[in-house]
This record gives sequence, structure tokens and C-alpha cells, in this order.
Amino acid sequence: MSKIIKKIFGALVEKPWEGNQVNIDNQHVGSTFKGVSSYVSAVIVIFGVSTVLFSLIVTAYLYSIPGGQDTMFLFKPNLFWFNSFVLILVAYIFRKITKDLENKRTSKIKRNLIQVGALSYLFLLGQILLWFQLMEDGKFVSTNSYFTSFYFFTALHGLHLLGGLFFWGKVCSQILKLDEKKILDEKNKVEALSLYWMFLLIIWLVFFLVVYVFNDAVIAWCKELIS
Repeated sequence: MSKIIKKIFGALVEKPWEGNQVNIDNQHVGSTFKGVSSYVSAVIVIFGVSTVLFSLIVTAYLYSIPGGQDTMFLFKPNLFWFNSFVLILVAYIFRKITKDLENKRTSKIKRNLIQVGALSYLFLLGQILLWFQLMEDGKFVSTNSYFTSFYFFTALHGLHLLGGLFFWGKVCSQILKLDEKKILDEKNKVEALSLYWMFLLIIWLVFFLVVYVFNDAVIAWCKELIS
């Protein structure tokens, strides 16, 4: 996974107008992402589209904060922290799976894949419970721009996770039927799933920091920026 990320960001920071880079590009055979499977390529395309959507939500939130917003309720429940920990744990287990596949250790792959699915559904359940907590306290989508952004972002993130779980179900059902020696043939699919979950984690952590951990500081910064 780290090699794929280096390839992506390595291509972004290249300077084709410089002389040295021109010589390198002239020798290029047109295969920057050689070795990247079609599954991973599809995930990279999803990255681009989804990043734009999530960025628009965060930007709209930052530029629509009225003065004196009541956001204190979100700092009380521990469920938000618990949900974030669950998603981090899922990404960690996926990392273990990809490492095991790279080292051709397949004895724990099936068990770890089941854990990934169970924890992902637990995360979704935790988000639904958090929504109910907010609504019981009178915090709805129409309450203010903070909760509008919160509900919309978490709903969109949840839909992305459900989409990932759909493909996780297909891959997991295939792997559960295979002998351990044949699991290595599904490495590209698992690698793509792992990359997708890492993307969901990064998006979630950015949102978590902006609207939860450093919310007061972000609001103060936005008000100063706008004024």
C-alpha cells in the first residue's frame, strides 16, 4: 500500500517544466502505475470523486458558521470517540491482512476479514445510535449549519462504508470458500479493500478533528478569516 501511495503523490509533486524532469519524462514508457491492479485503480478513481464531495461539505461548513453556535452537546458523548477507535481498529486489521499476504501467511486471513466486517457494521451501528442521541436532545438537520454538516457528512461517509461492505462481502465469501494456498490469488482484491478503508479512515479523522476535537478553535479561525 505504501508503494502505491508513493507512486500517487510522487507523480503529483513532479515538475515537468524543469530540465531534469524533461529528460526523465522522455525516457518514460507510459506505465507510472505499472503493477497496480485494476481493483486498486478503481479505488484510486473513487478517491478523486469522493474527496471532492467530502471537501465541498467541509468547505461549506467552514464558510457557513454563524456566531454563537451551540455545539456543546457533541463534546459530551463518548460514543463519537468509540466510533473513531473502531474505524482505526478496522484499518489496523486490514493492514495486518495485507502484511500477511505480502509475507504469504494465510492462516489468519479468513478470521481477520470477518473481524473487519463485524467491526465495520459496529461502527455504522454506533453512528446510528449517535444520531438518535442527538435527535433526542433536539439537535436535527435543521437546527443549524453545524448539525446540517454533521448529519450530511456522516450519512455520506456511511454510504461509502456500506458500498465498501458490499464488495467486502463478495471478496470475503470467495476467500472463505478457498484453501489457504489459493487465498494469495485474491491479494489484489484485498489490497484494494484495504486501501479503500484507509481512505475512509483518513476522511473520518479529518472530519473528527475539524468538527469535534478542535471545533472551537476552527470556528474562531473561520470567524477571523471571514471578517
